[in-house]
Amino acid sequence: MVITRTPFRISFFGGGTDYPGWYKEHGGQVLSSTINRYCHITCRYLPPFFDYKYLLRYYLREETNNIADIKHNSVRECLNLVNLADGIELVHTGDVPAQSGIGSSSSFTVGLLHALYALKGEMITKRQLALRAIEVEQRLIGENVGSQDQVAAAFGGFNRIEFGGDREFFVTPVTINAQKLRYFQDCLMFFFTGISRNSTDIAGELIKNTPKKKTELGLMSEMVNEAMTILNGPIENYNDFGKLLNETWKLKRGLTSKVSSNQIDYIYEAALSAGALGGKLCGAGGGGFLFFFVPPEKQPMVREKLKDFLYVPIRFDTLGTHIILYSTQDVVF
Repeated sequence: MVITRTPFRISFFGGGTDYPGWYKEHGGQVLSSTINRYCHITCRYLPPFFDYKYLLRYYLREETNNIADIKHNSVRECLNLVNLADGIELVHTGDVPAQSGIGSSSSFTVGLLHALYALKGEMITKRQLALRAIEVEQRLIGENVGSQDQVAAAFGGFNRIEFGGDREFFVTPVTINAQKLRYFQDCLMFFFTGISRNSTDIAGELIKNTPKKKTELGLMSEMVNEAMTILNGPIENYNDFGKLLNETWKLKRGLTSKVSSNQIDYIYEAALSAGALGGKLCGAGGGGFLFFFVPPEKQPMVREKLKDFLYVPIRFDTLGTHIILYSTQDVVF
């Protein structure tokens, strides 16, 4: 049996520049961090006592004898890619709902690939996991997704991730001292809007609009550099990070009309009126989680203003996907 734990992520700057259609021509970069909310995948070889070969339990239950009949796109394509000879039982549990904007689909794919390769007795690097997860989601399934979520889930940590070139991506950890990192995390407030959305539809609209949004995407990429300058500077200037988030949110809202809504705009403005300096919707937009940069002394007012929405405390994760249980099956059939 194998159990993997894979973190979800929040993306601060550069989202939209991690789509291949953009970065293969222009290059791209994001600033993101994985957080202490996780996807768990449990896999084992299925004993041969059942009249099916594959047993899957996520929000649905599937029993089938053929990989081609599996309805879950990621499970089907990951099994095809890894090429396991025997049937499996797979169980998924997650700390947050699907379609919430914090990379849950890619964390699932990365964690599943990690578990399947381990079950097969193969060790795989974080880079290989990220590249194969990108292959599954972008080429095999054909989803409208970028490349940042898979890299973040595989590597973990607070990173600047650059896209393009022969290596496809390059990960640079953000190395600030413990005092700065603690203050930075203390300023983040994370709220669940309760609004689900289909990120593929929103991303598809973004991809379609890309040729008309070169200026905006260029500015969003440049904001990664500005954010890094702030993080490298004195802690007294860290509130500028929040103000920069407000600027990137304005740009992001202009990429497509599907990014925000009247309800999301109301929540965002309410937070700003209570003391938040900036924030943004996680992921492609449309719903899911909102996070804000709020000086600690202003946070009680923001909590009160957004009391109708679930507040979720978070800290950064540093491990990325990892195996928390590896136990070979003693009984051989």
